[in-house]
Order: sequence, then C-alpha cells, then structure tokens
Amino acid sequence: MRFTLGLSHHAWLRDANGQAAARTLEMARAADEAGIDAIWASEDPEGWDAFALLSAIATVTQRAQLGTSVTNPYARHPNTLAASVATLDRLSRGRAALGVGRGQVEWHRDALGVETGEPLDVLRETIALLRDWWTPPHRASSPAAGQLRVRDWERVVHPLQRQPPIYLAAAGPQALELAGSECDGVIFNMLTSHAALRDMIPRVRAAAVSAGRDPASLAFILRTNVVVVEDPATEQKLLAREKSLFSLIAALPGMERLVRTDEFDVSAVLEQVRAAMRTGETLSAGGGFPALRRRGDLAAARGAIPDDLIRRLAIIGPLPEVRARLRDLEHLGVSHIGVSPPQNPASSEEWRSLLHDLRALT
Repeated sequence: MRFTLGLSHHAWLRDANGQAAARTLEMARAADEAGIDAIWASEDPEGWDAFALLSAIATVTQRAQLGTSVTNPYARHPNTLAASVATLDRLSRGRAALGVGRGQVEWHRDALGVETGEPLDVLRETIALLRDWWTPPHRASSPAAGQLRVRDWERVVHPLQRQPPIYLAAAGPQALELAGSECDGVIFNMLTSHAALRDMIPRVRAAAVSAGRDPASLAFILRTNVVVVEDPATEQKLLAREKSLFSLIAALPGMERLVRTDEFDVSAVLEQVRAAMRTGETLSAGGGFPALRRRGDLAAARGAIPDDLIRRLAIIGPLPEVRARLRDLEHLGVSHIGVSPPQNPASSEEWRSLLHDLRALT
C-alpha cells in the first residue's frame, strides 16, 4: 500500500501572519524526504490554485508524485488542464498526476455562470482531449456533437511523461465504469465505507476488463487519512472533526452512496444532518462550503451522527486497530491511502517514523 499527503486550503484560512504557505512547503519537503509516495492538493471553487501550489512544491521535493485531488473541467477548461499538467510535469521532472472529477456542478452552474452540460460526457471528452494533446501530433478535437466544442487545437508544451496518469473521482456507476475503461485509477472521497468499496472496486475492474485493459494496473485511491492515536480523549476530538467533514461532504448530492454501511441507517442520519446544515437550501441559493458553515448548525449536525458510524468510516485509533483496518482495505484493493501528518509536520524524522510504522503494519 502507498501512503499519500493530502493538502487542503483550510490550513490557510486562519493565517494571520502570512506564514501558512511557507509551512505547507516545509511539510511537503519533510514528507518527501521521509518517503511519502504522493502529495496531492485539493481544489475547491472558493480556495487556492492547486497547480500553483504543486508547482512550488515541485521545487522543494524530489521523489513524490504530485497531483490534484481533485480539480474539474469547469474550473479549468481542458486546454488549461493540459497546460497545467504539462507545466507541473516539467517542473517536477516527470512526477505530475491529474485527479479530476465532476465537482459540485451546482456551484459552477448556478453561482459561477459556467455552462456545465452533461457532466459525465464532459469528463469523458476531457479525458480524450488530454490523451490526444499528450500524444503526437498533439492535436485534439471533441466530437462534432460534443459538449466542449474543441476544434483541431494543437498544443506545443507537453509533459515529460508520455501520458501522465489520470485518476477519476467517482461515486456513481457510470463514473466508476469510465474510470475503469479510460483512466489510470479512481479516487474515493473521504470517509468512503468498506461496504461501498466492496461494490465499487470490482465494478471499476470489470469495466477495465471489458475495455481490454489490465485491471491490475489501476490505482484505487482512498482520501481518508490514517490517524494513529492512543489517547481516548484525543480520539474523541478527532471523531468530532470527522463528524464535521461528514456533515459538509457526505450530505452533498450523490455522496450518500459512499458512506453507506450495513450497520446504520445512513439515509436517516443524513436526513437529520441536511436539515441541521440547511444543505438543500444553501445549494439552491448557489452557496459553497463557506455558506454551508455559516448557515448550518454544525453542532446539531454532529449530534445527529453516531460515534460508531464515524469509527467505521474513519481510520482513527491505536496501532492494532489501524493494522486491522489497513489490512482490510488492502484486501479490498485499496492501493493508496492518506496519512494525517505527525505532531511536527515539518520534521522529516517524525514523518519517517510515522511512515515506517504504517508500512510495518501492512
């Protein structure tokens, strides 16, 4: 199993002294020195520019794969995506990867004025365009009746890799099949359950086989962060943090299928969470994560979520429990998983110790 560092702009929100950017680069440098396998930056419409950050990280790292987890073809036109990946790949000497998905279409369509079309078709066309732009003669067109209307456009700056990997963030059956048939792997969002993975990974593999591809070559990336913790009081604080994530992310349209379990009525839980967070009302008004936090009642939403549900979805606990969870995930087919940084995230030694312990567990 490979271990990844996921970066989110939330660390920059309370940056009163302007030092958060430097700390992010120091953390990336330390994780890379210690042997982290990949460093990925999320990209939400209200946040940072993931490719700008990753390009800076490329200058302070040597080994780790660098990519988005995830961006989308609405925030970045496919031609811009091709340019961003090619630039990052050259700056990193061949370490770029693209994590891409549909994003929250309502935000781009209703609040940002983007013509979103049919999201799955847009993703399929985007992937095809990128493959063509990264292959000689580096010219690409979308289908005549396609969503994107790209007409024989030629690119002159190309990646060092012949084909940088494309990982698709997927939840629905059609997106999972697209990941298997056209992409290099699939990204599962934070808190995806074992029950969901048991169904989704075989679907992706079957789509690969149907397309004449080797399913063993695919990456199955789980964004959930592993947290090793021995103190029950600290574990309880971490569970509360994961409940906040659940309230904001799992309550979004289409995400329920990722967090379903056999032991809990997740639909009933999410009904209460959405009511507390005013999710539907806020999305209808075009509001993003800041509006959800501002208008919703996070305390009430967290109160509606059983601790044991989060324990099943998150990977938090003492080493023996983490060992069992990682082995189960590896058996299901998960190839990459996130790691919560050590106490001092700028310490290469602390990162090295953490990664050593996690690799020993598997």
